[in-house]
Amino acid sequence: MARVLPLLGLAHLDRPFDYQVTAAQDEEARPGVRVRVRFSGRLVDGYLLERIEASEHPGRLGWLERVVSPEQVLTPELAVLARAVADRYAGTMTDVLRLAIPPRHARTEQAIPAPPGTPVPPTVDLAGWEPYRHADSFLGALADGKAARAAWQALPGEDWPARLAELACHAMISGRSTIIVVPDQRDLNRLEAACTELIGDRVVSLSAGLGPSARYRRWLRALRGQASVVIGTRSAAFAPIPNLGLIVVWDDGDDSLCEPRSPYPHTREVAVLRSHAETCALILAGAARTTETQALVAAGWAHDLTAPRAVVRERTPRIKALSDEDNQVARDPLARSARIPAVAFDAARAALAADTPVLFSVPRRGYLPSLACERCRSHVRCRRCHGPMQADGPSGASGAGIGMLSCRWCGHPEADFRCAECGFTKVRALTTGAGRTAEELGRAFPGVPVMTSGGDKLVESVDAGARVVVSTPGAEPVAAGGYGAVILLDTWAQLDRTELRAGEEAVRRWLSAGMLVRPHGQGGTMVVVADAGLTPVQAVIRWDPVGYAQTELDERTELAFPPAVTMASIDGAGPAVVAFAETVTLPEGGEVLGPVELPAGVRLPSGLDRAEVPDPQRILLRCKRSDGRALAAALRVAQIGRNTHHETSPIRVQMDPPTIG
Repeated sequence: MARVLPLLGLAHLDRPFDYQVTAAQDEEARPGVRVRVRFSGRLVDGYLLERIEASEHPGRLGWLERVVSPEQVLTPELAVLARAVADRYAGTMTDVLRLAIPPRHARTEQAIPAPPGTPVPPTVDLAGWEPYRHADSFLGALADGKAARAAWQALPGEDWPARLAELACHAMISGRSTIIVVPDQRDLNRLEAACTELIGDRVVSLSAGLGPSARYRRWLRALRGQASVVIGTRSAAFAPIPNLGLIVVWDDGDDSLCEPRSPYPHTREVAVLRSHAETCALILAGAARTTETQALVAAGWAHDLTAPRAVVRERTPRIKALSDEDNQVARDPLARSARIPAVAFDAARAALAADTPVLFSVPRRGYLPSLACERCRSHVRCRRCHGPMQADGPSGASGAGIGMLSCRWCGHPEADFRCAECGFTKVRALTTGAGRTAEELGRAFPGVPVMTSGGDKLVESVDAGARVVVSTPGAEPVAAGGYGAVILLDTWAQLDRTELRAGEEAVRRWLSAGMLVRPHGQGGTMVVVADAGLTPVQAVIRWDPVGYAQTELDERTELAFPPAVTMASIDGAGPAVVAFAETVTLPEGGEVLGPVELPAGVRLPSGLDRAEVPDPQRILLRCKRSDGRALAAALRVAQIGRNTHHETSPIRVQMDPPTIG
């Protein structure tokens, strides 16, 4: 007999079922293989969880229809992790396994296995870790196979891909494997180059951009033990690599590490659960630090891996912001109103004169991504879908006088603008994008090459020498030898958001850009065009991400916001959201917040369109952090009741929603 998990995706059927196995299937029907079973009269896919001698089910059992493949793709460790993630996020194990195991590619599975990789290096140079306090203790624990857990703050200018490759090689020498997860393809390319140089072909890279055959081939290499290091984006956290010794998550504050599909797990939490279940080491790393990581450190579950302040000061560039005490700002009467004040221009000129590149960071891509009527200041909206309009460039004259307009949502062009409120035909820019900024800087620095990076035009790296680079946050190219200056423009667009994580996200973006600048001893300068008195700006000036994260955590603890508490969101049409919330039995002390209007930046659940839902709403459920599992269990029970009553209006239930407010 066999115990099988059918892939049904329904909360009330998220459990194993027993099936009989024929003599012909007995050899191939092993735990972890894909199977087909008949459930409620139809054939469905499933995974065989275990073989059993007898079933406790008193009724008649069905037969296993067939074994799809003898490959044991669901390892015992992965099954435990999938169940833990489903319980943590009030989801189903079926949904988690769809995220964790790629679709089968039969021809790839039947191909001849790859030969063993290059030999394990005898030693690895770990001198790059010497500046960090307690690094020797962590490296010793990693070599001994202990479950050390750390929060690593990379120094400014640190070659973090090389440091992580050294950690993976160190674990490999001690006979353990490593998983390293990064937010995007650009980071993955840098990490792959560093790991391949040090470790050779024992590295497997997994990303969403691979085709089904290539991705499944690499995934099988990890499963079959033909690789010692798995690197990749979000789903690589589930990689079925044997004898796992270390998990690393780089830049856990990046939004791309939050899975957009049910049950919406965050890579950081998956790594934490896996580290606990498989007793392996864990590093949460980055230029900045999230409050979630700081909460783990404050609780004593993880420990700091940071450099002394003297070393931090030595490595940081000279950081400037707009301050009343700054004589240069005081002499510039337009410094606070100008988009690029004189202090920023002076830093750029000095860097270009020293034959070093200059980076201008702009929070919006495009030309003029946000517009308003010049007379009444009403936002310019699309006539078709009511989405925000943008100016695509300086040419193509229209009634706006600044070029052709188009909708950022549906792409509908608008040749003749007329304000719906006052009938005026001229617009003004609310924000300036990277394209317009590059155009302005090209005129300001004649003869200097100007290039842009962002959107669908990403630049991986730039050569040394005088040049101007205009980039959106997260798309900054790496400069050979480092940038001579980095100018952060339009910082208000990042700080003025009415969102819980606005300050944290701004600090993360700014420090990531600052990582690319030369140290102040080599003339590196960073200019933040923002008020120096603001707390996030002060954190950047001091280069103190740990202190800022602790301050944020203290404030959220006082206000009962995540991660000091556990929250869950229920999104969808108003009546359905209210009805579902009424069926949830909250833990003692739990609270119901709302309903409120669903935030504009949050999409509706699958199957709903904002144009078709006149009153999309959100309800937040809040409880003590220690009651998080109880809240997830209560949501699961409510979902089971909803399924059994055949409720049809889609809702989305999400633990720890990324957007609150």
